[in-house]
Amino acid sequence: MVYKIRVILDADDDIFRDLEIEAKSNLEDFHNAITQAFGFLGNEMASFYTCDEKWKQDEEIALFDMSETGSDVRLMNETYLEDILTEQSPKLIYVYDFLSMWTFFVELADITEKEDGRAYPNVLFSFGELPETPPEKNFESENSAFDFDDTFENYDDLDFDENWN
Repeated sequence: MVYKIRVILDADDDIFRDLEIEAKSNLEDFHNAITQAFGFLGNEMASFYTCDEKWKQDEEIALFDMSETGSDVRLMNETYLEDILTEQSPKLIYVYDFLSMWTFFVELADITEKEDGRAYPNVLFSFGELPETPPEKNFESENSAFDFDDTFENYDDLDFDENWN
């Protein structure tokens, strides 16, 4: 099977690529297809994130495990599109270059039969030019029940010097 996927830059202007890739491809193959389609060199760190229908970020699927202990991080080369991107869960978030934070919305548009003689992955449609710099991000959290303003009334009472090791 072949997945037809729209990858949209999180920006005010419409900038997207429609790609088709085999469902049995792993996320590292998909990462490479995205970087090529948008003209990136592909030499920066990147991650996919599962998300809900409202694009709320969930589990990370990383290009490399950067932890010191070899943790439980899910890796792109061990995760297959058909296992993570389905009709019931058709959305992912993709972040390329953590210093610049190029952020993309990934959405499964269609699942079709493989065409003989066609090479995959394939760029079906390209719209808009990638800007020189990534769009500004406005990081906001959801409202918290914890009120940080009322935590300490007087910081002088904390006696940091007495308890410092």
